[in-house]
Amino acid sequence: MIGDIALRLVALLVVGVATWLVVAGVRAYAAARKRQTLAAAPADDLLRDLPGGVSDAVSGEMSGVRVLAFSSEDCGPCHTLQRPALARLLDQRKGQVSVIEIDAPSSPELTRRYAALTVPTTVILDASGKARAVNYGFAPTTKLLAQVDEALSMQALSA
Repeated sequence: MIGDIALRLVALLVVGVATWLVVAGVRAYAAARKRQTLAAAPADDLLRDLPGGVSDAVSGEMSGVRVLAFSSEDCGPCHTLQRPALARLLDQRKGQVSVIEIDAPSSPELTRRYAALTVPTTVILDASGKARAVNYGFAPTTKLLAQVDEALSMQALSA
């Protein structure tokens, strides 16, 4: 009886440790990809070559700070959560930020360049095109506002 309980506790401990290792591995992988994205060279050449052109993919006035919004046609959270959050961002930072919507499956080079591991993914670019923040999964308006404001303040300091 005590042997069965001990065996179950050991099995539970092994499962717990294995789960922790998997979660830690996934987090480390995502952090490494985020570092890669933040170190990526600006991709203005790839943005110009978007299907339909940048002008068809952009919401708001083209400005220094840009948000790349990676999504796909069948991504529910992209359309029901992320798109409204981006619309609120544009409304609150009129003329200071633009959103470039990117269909991830149709733009594999951009998706690789910015390590869009999942959709939605948002990437905040400063005026020089350097990535300043990356969000995997839904990013609420408050988080996007903070990231855009940081990019805008860095832009003001360098001016």
